[in-house]
Amino acid sequence: MTESHEPGAGTGSPVPGAGTGSPVPGSGTGSPVPGSGTGSPVPGSGTEREYPTALGASSLKTITLLGQDLAEDVMGHVGFGELAFWLATQRRPAAGEIRVFEAVLAALADHGFTPTAIVTRLTYLSAPDSVQGALAAGLLGGGSRFLGVTEDCGRFLNDVLREHPLPQDDAGWDALALETVRACREQRKLIPGLGHHVHKDGDPRTARLFRIAAEEGLYGPHLSLFAAVGRVHPQVLGRTLPLNGAGVCGAALADLGLPLELLRAFALLARTAGLIGQLAEELRRPVANDIFLSVDLNNRSIAPEPYTDGGLDG
Repeated sequence: MTESHEPGAGTGSPVPGAGTGSPVPGSGTGSPVPGSGTGSPVPGSGTEREYPTALGASSLKTITLLGQDLAEDVMGHVGFGELAFWLATQRRPAAGEIRVFEAVLAALADHGFTPTAIVTRLTYLSAPDSVQGALAAGLLGGGSRFLGVTEDCGRFLNDVLREHPLPQDDAGWDALALETVRACREQRKLIPGLGHHVHKDGDPRTARLFRIAAEEGLYGPHLSLFAAVGRVHPQVLGRTLPLNGAGVCGAALADLGLPLELLRAFALLARTAGLIGQLAEELRRPVANDIFLSVDLNNRSIAPEPYTDGGLDG
């Protein structure tokens, strides 16, 4: 089980301009500004400065990555999914961990003409000279409704688990889930990962990822609690909702011990591959111009509708 650490949550965090003596360039507080005469380790000044990293580092003839020789030990030996996991955790994953992790990436890569895919295609239509802009436009749409649920669900489950002892059987997990769902209902809060706008009778990715995690011995507390939420929520909500794929991916990533702060980043990593696919298909079977014209040629002018209250409650 992982534990979330919010940036800046500790005491005495060095926030620039916070009045805590942070080294703000030019603030006159003894900041190490090059050429300021404060003894800063400026290149060529005779004082060495180091930037330690376990990631990529280059010398005249070699490149090292995670303590390995990139050319000889990584290229041709390490798959991209394994490398992405390794880069994030700085430990080489076991085969089972790679299988679960790559299953998550596959689950989140592409879901058709979602807003992220449409905006990528439209941006490429507008700026075909900027592939990076088209990809970035799609990734910027990864928020609370699309892709962000992966992080939201992982954090939600982790918050519950940190406050309770781990149950020892399904009955215990159901009791904890029931308490959790009732609390959310009383606070009028939605449960991340519960419900889907298309897969009303069950998201096919969810059951599959549960099985893969179980097969690899990686069905941990986050997945256990998420599954229990799926079993007990009808008792509280009065209807049955599916556990969606984005939510189960968040639970699986959390059980792998990946940082909660990066769960959305892994969803974006997966979606990048999908967006490249969207662009590749747009090159062969373009639809972006049709989408644009369907709006542009069918707009309807109406009278202005001023806001009645432009304040905080507007």
